[in-house]
Amino acid sequence: MSNNIYVIDTCSLIDLEIHTPMDVYPSVWEKLEEMIRKGFLVAPKEVFNEIKQQDDKLSKWAKKQKNFFKDVSGEQIRIVTEILKKYPSIIRVDRKYDADPFVIALAVEMANNQQTTLTPIKRIVVTEERLAGLKVKIPLICKDYDIECINVVDMFRSEGVKF
Repeated sequence: MSNNIYVIDTCSLIDLEIHTPMDVYPSVWEKLEEMIRKGFLVAPKEVFNEIKQQDDKLSKWAKKQKNFFKDVSGEQIRIVTEILKKYPSIIRVDRKYDADPFVIALAVEMANNQQTTLTPIKRIVVTEERLAGLKVKIPLICKDYDIECINVVDMFRSEGVKF
């Protein structure tokens, strides 16, 4: 495994459960749990809030992942406020929870607080959203903050994971 730390968006977890359901592909979910245990895969608490709105397998799984969901810090609130000033359409007002700016803020905060190591540690956002012109989505804002943004399959590829 690399030293990368991945901050994952809700849509990646939902897509994983749709296309690689836990009961059919347990090794995929075991790998995610291993990454969570080692601290290489995290998500902001807002992702958990989005997931727990449904009473399904993903919600039950998420509730068991104790070290996965990170509390929102004051610095993340500052970054989210900055994001919303510049990109107000990143959130949809018709939703109870919207984790997108919090996913970016957690990655930015972690990137700004890097400890010195012999090998660089990258903070990478994982989302299934794609860069589409100037549409305000996670990849566009990540680009603005110089945060790498990949999908879940590319996360597994960069970690050399095969199933």
